[in-house]
Amino acid sequence: QWQLVESGGGLVQPGGSLTLSCLVSGFSLDSYAIGWFRQAPGKEREGVSSIDTSGTNTDYADSVKGRFKISRDTAKNTVYLQMYSLKPADTAVYYCATYYGWDSSLNYRDYDYWGQGTQVIVSS
Repeated sequence: QWQLVESGGGLVQPGGSLTLSCLVSGFSLDSYAIGWFRQAPGKEREGVSSIDTSGTNTDYADSVKGRFKISRDTAKNTVYLQMYSLKPADTAVYYCATYYGWDSSLNYRDYDYWGQGTQVIVSS
């Protein structure tokens, strides 16, 4: 019923930019908050950014604050993660996820439905 499909990952040099997209179906962005998470080998899944159902309240991990921006286009049922000034430490598989709630949250345990992820590699 719910589906989230990430796209936009790839290889980028340090200092470069990428925009990830999360196309959602089966639910409304007005009722389900969205989060972006990442997981690198040997590390716990980390919340990087999230947005509430109003589309105005957002959260960012300290490690990405000022470099990443989350946004959404309800007409396209898509949530975006714009990433700038990328660092090798940003290398990870990036996932979008949702849960039935209004509030923005960076806690992956709050989330119920997950996409398959898209790989981001930041390397020279």
